[in-house]
Amino acid sequence: MAHAGNLKSQWVEEPTVTRNKTEIPTTTTSSSDAETEARIAAGKGRPTPTRKEREAANKRPLVPGDRKLAAKEARAKMAEAREKARLGYAAGDEKFLPARDRGPQKKYIRDFVDARFNVGEFLIPVMFAVILLTLIPVTEVQVYSMLVIWAFFLLALIDVFLLGRSLRKRLAAKFGESKVERGVRWYAAMRSLQLRVLRLPKPQVKRRQYPE
Repeated sequence: MAHAGNLKSQWVEEPTVTRNKTEIPTTTTSSSDAETEARIAAGKGRPTPTRKEREAANKRPLVPGDRKLAAKEARAKMAEAREKARLGYAAGDEKFLPARDRGPQKKYIRDFVDARFNVGEFLIPVMFAVILLTLIPVTEVQVYSMLVIWAFFLLALIDVFLLGRSLRKRLAAKFGESKVERGVRWYAAMRSLQLRVLRLPKPQVKRRQYPE
């Protein structure tokens, strides 16, 4: 019995070890709702359209139709601008003239050339008549036709020479000798060789209405 008592006295109760379990945080309902709303806002950005809104969107005009209309309007505006520029150029408006036709000296040259009778302006009708005469199967007619055209060329050259000399004197007297632009004789010659009705800009003076 003593032995049994010793065993009881030697018995030591081991302390009970309790392990604390790690608590896992749970997401509240309010935070879940906030995250859901954030995802919807980031991905969609707006509420789902109703049926009426979708039907109204389907009735809107398509983009290709708008582009065609815009292209048509652009072409109309370009055509209007070209027509305005053509009329302005024909009327001698400085805003629509190219660089070769601008300036008071060029306008003076055009008016002076348009006011006189130029031999060279009949060049095209004479050449057309000569071509018709060369179709006649008569040697004498063909020979005389060629002589006529060469004689006309000579007269046209003489007339162009006289025109350039007279015009340069007038320009020097009006604008000053040192201010006369280069190429005035060539500009006058090219205009004098054209038919009056085909000249551009169109003549602004009548025959013998020379500029002062």
